[in-house]
Formats: sequence, C-alpha cells, structure tokens
Amino acid sequence: MIELPAIRWGEPYESLDVDEIAHFYTGEPIARLHTVGAGIIRRDAKKAKLARRALQAMSPAELIEKCKVAGELFESGTLAVGDSQQSPDDFVQQQSATTGMPISMCKANVVKNAFVLKNIDQILDCLTRGLDLNILARGYGDEDRGVTVSYQAQCDALGAVLPSNSPGVHTLWLPVIALQMGLVLKPGSSEPWTPYRVFAAMVEAGIPREAFCLYPGAGADIGGAILSSCRRSMIFGGPQTIQQYAGNPKVQVHGPGFSKILFGDDCVDDWQQHLDLMVDSVSRNGGRSCINCSSIYASRHTKEIAAALAEKLGPIEALPPDDPKAGLAAFTIEGAAAAIWGALQHDFSDPQTTHMTEAYGDRLVENPPVAYLRPVVLHCESPGSPAANKEYMFPAVSVVECPQEKMLASIGTTLVGTAITNDKNFRQDLIASVEIDRLNLGPIPTPQLDWLQPHEGNLIEFLYRNRALQIDG
Repeated sequence: MIELPAIRWGEPYESLDVDEIAHFYTGEPIARLHTVGAGIIRRDAKKAKLARRALQAMSPAELIEKCKVAGELFESGTLAVGDSQQSPDDFVQQQSATTGMPISMCKANVVKNAFVLKNIDQILDCLTRGLDLNILARGYGDEDRGVTVSYQAQCDALGAVLPSNSPGVHTLWLPVIALQMGLVLKPGSSEPWTPYRVFAAMVEAGIPREAFCLYPGAGADIGGAILSSCRRSMIFGGPQTIQQYAGNPKVQVHGPGFSKILFGDDCVDDWQQHLDLMVDSVSRNGGRSCINCSSIYASRHTKEIAAALAEKLGPIEALPPDDPKAGLAAFTIEGAAAAIWGALQHDFSDPQTTHMTEAYGDRLVENPPVAYLRPVVLHCESPGSPAANKEYMFPAVSVVECPQEKMLASIGTTLVGTAITNDKNFRQDLIASVEIDRLNLGPIPTPQLDWLQPHEGNLIEFLYRNRALQIDG
C-alpha cells in the first residue's frame, strides 16, 4: 500500500488524519492519504508569493523545456510518488483500482495528459493568441505594431478542486506552471494519482518543488478552503456546483458539457455514413467526459438513427477493468448507478420518449459492491421531452426530433457542438450561436479536440487582466 503525504509548498506532510482508498471491487487498501484541515490550507496560502517567485527565477522558455521533459517522465518514467517508486504500469493499475475505470481508458488519459505537457509551447501559443510569453512574465511589452500592452497576473497560485471521474480534465491546469504560477490542488478522493504523478514528474524535470501544494482527502472543508484562499480557482462538478459559483470571477467552474451532434436538413438523409462517428462520440472514454455526445438533433430519420445506435451500443457488456475490450467504468459509490437508472426510468416513462436499448438486456448491472450502467439510447419526439438535454456519466444519448430552424433555440448550453451540414446559412447561424462553446463544422467526433485551438474557459483570460500601461521614455 502506498503512502501519500500532503504536499505543502513542496514539502511532504504526514498528518494524524489519514484517509484510506481501497480497490473498487476487492476492498483491498491501495493508498493512505494524509489530509489537512482548512486552517493549514489558509495559512499555507499566505506563502503563495514564494511559489511564484521560485518560478519567476526561471524564464518561460526554461519552464517550457522542463514541462516537456516532465511530459516524457509522466508517460514513461519510474517516479518517486509518496513512499514508493511508481512505474507507468503501477500508475494505471492504481488508477483503475480506485476509480473503476478500465485500464485501457487509464492508458489513453496518460497519453492525453503527456501530450499537453510535451506540446506545452504550442498550446500556450494557442491560449495566448501568439503573445510573447516574456510579456506575461514581465507584465508588459511592445507588440510588433509598436503599442505597449500589459497583462497583470491575478494570482500567485491557481487552486483546483479536482474530480475523480475523468482523469482527462487535468489538461486544463497543466499549463499553469509554465506561466510562472504555483498550483494548489485538491486531488479527487479516488483519483489522487494524476496530480501526484505530475508533481513527481515536474520535480524530477527540475521545476521548483515549492511551487506545489497537494491536499488529498474527501472532506468538503478542503475544497472550500482552497476556493476561499486562492484568488483564482477551478472546480469541477454538477449543475449545483455551477449554480453555486455562477458569477464569481474568482472561480472557473467546469461542469456537464451537454455536447451534441446536429444534422442539417441537407445531410440528414445520409446519416448512416456517420453512424460510427455518433457511436464514438457517445461511448469514447466510457461516456464519462463532458465532451461526450449526450444528444443528437435531426429533423427526420430520428427513430432510425436511434435504432441503429441502440444496435451498436446496446450489446456492450460490463467487463472486468483489465479486459482490453472493456468500455464501461464501474460506479464505485454505493447507490449511485441505481439512482441514475431511476432518473432515466422516470424520463422514458414520458409518452414522447422511447427506450431504444430495452431489447438488449438489463441496463443496470449490480455486482456488489459496485454497479455498472450499460449504454442507453432514447428517442425523443421533441425537444420538450424530459430526456432531450440530459447528461450522465456513462454512454447515454437522446436522439431528438426537431426542425432545423428550431434547433439553436432548443439545444441549450453546449460545450461541443458537431454540426453535419453544408448549408451556408445554417453554418453561419451555428457560428453566431452563443450557446455553443466549441463548434465542429463537419463530421468530427465531439471528443476529438484540437489542443491548438482555444479551450473551455480560456486559462489566460482567467489568470490575467489586460490593462493599459504607458511609459514615459
């Protein structure tokens, strides 16, 4: 069993308060997490300036090169994590054991996170729209057009309250160190592995360890203390979390994506050509990402589309996590899967909604102490159906019948929208829609992100304030 101390500005801290996390199925203890109270977190926050100063002793170019080395180490190195030496295989085994995710998915997320670190220069170029990073480091500088620009850092360290359900979200905070800001992280209660391995990789690569705080544990007071003591923070959660922090400029909230595929009238008759794209968009990463497709809108052929998706997705079985064909993650919190299934049953009891995967066996598979939900495909006769714009943490999709001219008024908030249409007017309306964050024009799967494009909740705009600065002489 691995011992994971809290990290207080780079220094391990062993606490009398220890949480254990166990294998999701066998109950075997996997790790002991040393936790801290809110008071310690608030005291530590007063030293955030020292973390920034340690990073400012290096140029952005030096930090970028070290982040690239860290990416290689994260992906393939054996690293000192807690009191153990952790190989890449150890990492994915531990992550799978405590999250219930198949090992194949854990490996895929390793590649994704390593890609961001290894290509951090290109990603920062994207996030800053090509701005010279030395301008951010100095606070001001001259653009090519001869105008002085100034960007004021809004924090010394970014706080982040991280989830347990999708290791892929870590890509959103990975660029922070190269921006000469520290990190104050609360790892997910069952997925501390990625933050700890990133920390180990970055320290091994030569990044100052005093730039990092890691506060593991399940207590809500830990997350609350981070959010209240850091001038800029990220949090990941559901609709209630979004509502709680709506309008708070200090907190960037990442919640459900409600990502969608929209068929234009000019392309919907060819929907069969895009069946594999729809299946991939719904099922990749076990359906646990905010970029997975949760609704498909079309004006016609919706029953046929839903039936074809059900035929592809319905037979998928719950398999052991070490099976290379495993495509579903376990629900490790007791009662969670049953509660979600109950909500779905309520939705498809509506007369406008048809459960298309009913013929492919039980959807709720209870295998105490865990449970699985097999893919669900629903057909909705209109956007007014209760299930039309819902999102769940497994492969679940609603195929919604809706006239093209009413789609953009009906879809609601959409993190990723894939629009399959060549209609110039509809494309222009899609581009203008404020409901869609990331827009794919053409047959592009919703989980297929271009990291060299702006990301959800642009990090630079969150961490820096663009202001006027004039210099006399």
